[in-house]
Amino acid sequence: MVIGAKKVCTFAALLLLISGCASQPDTSNQCGIVSTFSEPNREANIYRVVVTHLDGKPVISQPNYRLSPGSHTFIVAELIDAPSLKVKLSARTPKELTVNVSHNQRYHIGAKFNVDKVYRGNDKAFWQPEVWQQESFECEYPEPL
Repeated sequence: MVIGAKKVCTFAALLLLISGCASQPDTSNQCGIVSTFSEPNREANIYRVVVTHLDGKPVISQPNYRLSPGSHTFIVAELIDAPSLKVKLSARTPKELTVNVSHNQRYHIGAKFNVDKVYRGNDKAFWQPEVWQQESFECEYPEPL
């Protein structure tokens, strides 16, 4: 019986070793999209934004950002042109939005204009950035040549 138990232990150890060497699926080409190009629903008081920074680095605003899955931080400036907005130019400062990007998803981001009261002067609470739509969208990084 000792020999049988030894064989079982050796076999179990071999299985553990082999399973530890098993390759994980390659996720290096997976991505999601964060988008600013679609016209948001103005009836829902959502307006376009311009991206100024992505993950702490300055960027030239683009209509789409192809990103690896995970958390990404955007600094965005609102483009609210509502006649009811009465704040000073100095109140119109960029804000931060973090998007948790998943593979094969597209996130449309914009500026939600808060219409719960009349915002005047230096009141910066008149808007907040948000994901206003999420949808399935096939996304893969191209294979390297």
